[in-house]
Amino acid sequence: MTEAAAAGGRPGTTGASEADLAAVRQQLGREPRAVAAVAHRCPCSLPDVVATEPRLPDGTPFPTTFYLTCPRAASAVGTLESSGLMARMTRRIEEEPDLAAAQQSAHEDYLARRAALGEVPEVDGVSAGGLPSRVKCLHALLAHALAAGPGVDPLGDEVADLLGEWWADGPCVVVEDDGPAA
Repeated sequence: MTEAAAAGGRPGTTGASEADLAAVRQQLGREPRAVAAVAHRCPCSLPDVVATEPRLPDGTPFPTTFYLTCPRAASAVGTLESSGLMARMTRRIEEEPDLAAAQQSAHEDYLARRAALGEVPEVDGVSAGGLPSRVKCLHALLAHALAAGPGVDPLGDEVADLLGEWWADGPCVVVEDDGPAA
């Protein structure tokens, strides 16, 4: 567990308990890397977005500050990506000055939230999902929108709206008290 997780997370996050990390481990099917905190919880109460340290334990820069962990949400987002939505959103950024300005603000918000976790010169100025001028990863936009709250990342908010209630069938994983369920 990272120092941030042990300390209960950073401002704007909710920490990452051992149970949270067990859920994320099961959601991802692997050991999570550099988790700073849970950045958003699904209405089922499990983490669905984690905030990650901007540098992995092996020293590699990691610009993806907000990582979508819920496999149901991730699968549904993959379906949206295969529909051509990213290209349509990129065209809208090019054609709609207000949307372009809002995505620039989302980019700046992302960078500020990452800087609160630590400075990594190798990824300075790089956010995620193609921000601010294009859309290349809906997973990253959704994760940022969920972590930041409504109105911060308008295209991420649109992705959330398109997904609907991915949690409606209950938790995506079941975590036992002694660790992930088999």
